[in-house]
Amino acid sequence: MKIHEFQAKQLLREAGVAVPEGVAVRSADEAAAAFDRLGGPLAVVKAQIHAGGRGKGTIASNPEQKGVQLVHSADEAATTAKNLLGELLVTVQTGPAGQTVRQVFVEAGCDIARELYLGIVIDRACGLPVLMVSSEGGVNIEEVAAKTPELIYREPFDPDAGLQSYQVRKLCHRLNITGKSVRSADKFMRTLCKVFVRLDCSLVEINPLVVTGAGELIALDAKITFDDNSLFRHPGLAELRDSAEEDPAEVQAGEAGLSYVQLEGNVGCLVNGAGLAMSTMDLIKLHGSEPANFLDVGGSAQVEQVTQAFRILLADKNVKAVLVNIFGGIMRCTTIAEAIVASYKEVGFDVPLVVRLEGTEVEQGRKILAESDVDIISATDLTDAAKKVVAAVR
Repeated sequence: MKIHEFQAKQLLREAGVAVPEGVAVRSADEAAAAFDRLGGPLAVVKAQIHAGGRGKGTIASNPEQKGVQLVHSADEAATTAKNLLGELLVTVQTGPAGQTVRQVFVEAGCDIARELYLGIVIDRACGLPVLMVSSEGGVNIEEVAAKTPELIYREPFDPDAGLQSYQVRKLCHRLNITGKSVRSADKFMRTLCKVFVRLDCSLVEINPLVVTGAGELIALDAKITFDDNSLFRHPGLAELRDSAEEDPAEVQAGEAGLSYVQLEGNVGCLVNGAGLAMSTMDLIKLHGSEPANFLDVGGSAQVEQVTQAFRILLADKNVKAVLVNIFGGIMRCTTIAEAIVASYKEVGFDVPLVVRLEGTEVEQGRKILAESDVDIISATDLTDAAKKVVAAVR
């Protein structure tokens, strides 16, 4: 689950991480009032969307308008907010479609001496969270990683013990952070690592991490993503979710208890089990088409869930055929066959449907499908199913 910058900074402030003062607003008048409240003489108006690259991003209707702008008065803050709100912001992460700006963050100006990069992710190779820093802050860190990876320094840390002071000193040496800034870095980095572990984050990114003229480290930007599987432990965090920033189909699927990710192909996939879903998508691609989605109905799907899954798949105008690939382990093939027949009749199909069943009660399940009046293309195995659905698309 992603959250907005202003929400991330509030969590960091509560944890003791230094961040500038700021106010999230939804109108031009509120932006002007926020500038006055912050006391000037300088503020930054930032579009709030769930995507990076906002500083270089542009408004679709006015490419001269950037997603992050300096303002020097309340009137200027109001004008900038008016030009952003309700508009599509296009960044390297949104793609050409852009995302609608529904709120902006008016933040106090900062005395910037240096801009650095800091990020925390899970390193699956070593099985630990890892703190990454770079002297190349405020720029596209992916480009730095690709072209000059030697400028990114990493320190894995134990989630129980946390980042240690000696590790901070190593990083400060590499970043040429000296004097009292080292003490500020120690508090900043170690606290941030504690936040990462305590809140079950999958990503914490500060870009840029600023060293002020006074030598203090401040998070000038903040991006936090949480592990969805841990949200049951953090009911307060779930309240920060902004479903308007998410794909409507993915929101709909989540409410139905389905795992769904929108892709760009033309074959809709309804599968039970993440591994089987990945294999299904691979074979669709191998035989000449592209998957339109990842959709895992799980091991105990009922008729209502399968029906909702079909609704989501068929709502995608790019879908030219649907492949149902079910392995009956916990779930019986008879159950999924009955669900397919019922949901087919309720939803109505205008594209070919290929079904491959295997596992518990498979013969009975195939019989249910064969005796129904549903127009189904049956497949005997996964390769056969992939070939048939690709042929149906063509």
